[in-house]
Amino acid sequence: MATSNEVINLRFNQDHSCFTCAMESGVRIYNVEPLVEKLHLDKDEVGSVGQVEMLYRTNLLAIVGGGTTPKFADNTGLCEVSWSCDSPVLVFPGRVCGSLQLVDLSVTTEDSSASPVTINAHQNEIACMAVNQQGTLVATASKKGTLIRVFEISLKNQTSKPVVELRRGADPATLYCINFSADSSFLAASSDKGTVHVFALRDTTLNRRSKFSKMGKVGLLGPYVESQWGLASFTVPAECACICAFGTASSVTAICVDGTFHKYVFTPEGNCNRESYDVYLDMCDDDECGH
Repeated sequence: MATSNEVINLRFNQDHSCFTCAMESGVRIYNVEPLVEKLHLDKDEVGSVGQVEMLYRTNLLAIVGGGTTPKFADNTGLCEVSWSCDSPVLVFPGRVCGSLQLVDLSVTTEDSSASPVTINAHQNEIACMAVNQQGTLVATASKKGTLIRVFEISLKNQTSKPVVELRRGADPATLYCINFSADSSFLAASSDKGTVHVFALRDTTLNRRSKFSKMGKVGLLGPYVESQWGLASFTVPAECACICAFGTASSVTAICVDGTFHKYVFTPEGNCNRESYDVYLDMCDDDECGH
């Protein structure tokens, strides 16, 4: 049975400066640096909530019902949007299993739109995806959760091409979050196992390689050998599901469903150290703290 303080879903806003917390007890919104609760909507106002999307740092929220007593429509689905002025793009799963469709929002009107670009990304159903802030790269993972594939996209030219294949691990896992750094130099991915992996995109020589990579393609090992492993990784102590995003100065923030907040700093050599820790569910919003 769900408890009132159960976290159902966590999401960062577009610039990763805030995150939303959808709960059985309602909605909470937090600032990341410094970690402060900014808004608290109780269950009697919004019901139990399955997902909350925040538009940058505005008061515009999209709330999807979930849990045991929702007040709003309980719809689910995958969708990502990049609001780049040069390349605004909408990404969602295609009709064919494992495929993506990308739509150029700059040429969409009430009565017409550009033909979507289709990417056949995986053999299995897509479970997680992300678009960089510039609208030039898209990353995907399937329900198997072992590989993340990154594609370069140009919707004005109606083209896409694979850039790199990144290996999260050998064992299946459910990926909860994929995020690009602000300048698209790095990519981070987190799973239900509480592990966050950091990959280099601009300088891929920083990524680790399989011990078999020097052998080249060897039968069925070909795809496994060619994949690049993470530059760095860390596991939150509770080993529970979390979302992740890049902060300042080579830092990565992990927000976990158990109510904990973790900030790690990584180096080009692959070292990871925890810089800060907190329990965001123990906080109160600005108004409540003032009483």
